[in-house]
Amino acid sequence: MGDMDPVSLLEEVNPEIEHLVREALQSQGDLRDYSKNIEKDLREAENECIKDYIRESGNIANLHNQIDECDKILEAMERMLLGFQSELGSLSTEIETLQKQSISMSVQLCNRQAVRGELSSFVDDLVVSETLIRTILDSPVTEPAFIEQLKVLGQKAQFVNTVRDTRAARDVIDVIHKLTIRATAKVREYLITQIYKFRKPVTNYQIPQNSLLKHKFFYEFLLGNERQIAKEVKDEYVDTMSKVYMSYFKTYSSRLSKKQSTDTAGKDHVLAAAEEVKGKNPLFSLGKRADLLNELEAPALVPHAWNGPPLPYEALFRSLIFTLVDNACREFLFICDFFLAKGTALMDLFHAVMGKTLNHLLTVIEEGTSSSWDGIGLLLCAHIVLKLQMVTHKRAVPALIFLHCCFRLHLAIIR
Repeated sequence: MGDMDPVSLLEEVNPEIEHLVREALQSQGDLRDYSKNIEKDLREAENECIKDYIRESGNIANLHNQIDECDKILEAMERMLLGFQSELGSLSTEIETLQKQSISMSVQLCNRQAVRGELSSFVDDLVVSETLIRTILDSPVTEPAFIEQLKVLGQKAQFVNTVRDTRAARDVIDVIHKLTIRATAKVREYLITQIYKFRKPVTNYQIPQNSLLKHKFFYEFLLGNERQIAKEVKDEYVDTMSKVYMSYFKTYSSRLSKKQSTDTAGKDHVLAAAEEVKGKNPLFSLGKRADLLNELEAPALVPHAWNGPPLPYEALFRSLIFTLVDNACREFLFICDFFLAKGTALMDLFHAVMGKTLNHLLTVIEEGTSSSWDGIGLLLCAHIVLKLQMVTHKRAVPALIFLHCCFRLHLAIIR
């Protein structure tokens, strides 16, 4: 050991006791004595530890007993937790089973609700209530309750036709059919009565038309359930209004012609016009005649109420054509709204109502213009025709309806 370097010796010592070794080396004494002192200190420390252990033996025994009791408690808790684990496993299985049952019941509930909704709707569409029967049989057609129940009846009649092969439909189809017949008869009677009102002399056509529009569902009901009756009503209206318009405009044009001024240009005036230019013959002067173009939509002339002087042809022409356009536009919109007509069917129906009247007026105008030598008046009439075509646009009536008529009028005027 005397041959070993102290530094090398310290390198091999455990770092935890390095300071003790360093202290021993630095003491410059005999290491054997130092070792004996260390052993003596250790024995004393050991004896002190034994004495401390003996003094604390009671506490140590109590601690041992407490540890045993804790072990027993923990063992009991372990058994209890294992029991809980087993029960939870069983509960998990039960919950899984209940979850599957819940899903199955939820699907069944959804299916039953869907069936219930469809079945409820099916039953509601088939059931004929006492209110429906009493209203259709006893209430006047003009009452709101009748119109409301008529809509219900129309829906039920259409629905029964789609499911007529079912047993439930066979139970009510006779009742619905009888109610439909009764409702059809009442509606037909009302519509025909309203149409006959047009035939009364000096009738304001807008009043019965507004009454028909107020109950336009009646025609829709007939169209959906009794097309033959609907055709009868439509044909009756067309026949009535065609005659009414024809009679009205025939009388109106005849009365207007009696208000025409006789002071118009003739053939002799035209031939002599060159010699009278210097004198400015009023027959060839525009003057205030053009003011008529600014009053195209003024109220039409009422012949029997006119007490003024005779009027030039273009003034009477404006009144006649404006009355035609006004009535034709209103009639077009009425047919479109009441008879639910569109496209070609609308044009055909309009022509059926107004065709005879238009042809008659063309004849009247051609007769009035063919022998006229009043060039200014004829040009004013042609301009009136073109201007009133724009009126049909403003009133949302296709100008094509009057295009053929106006074109022929224009040609007749120019000739």
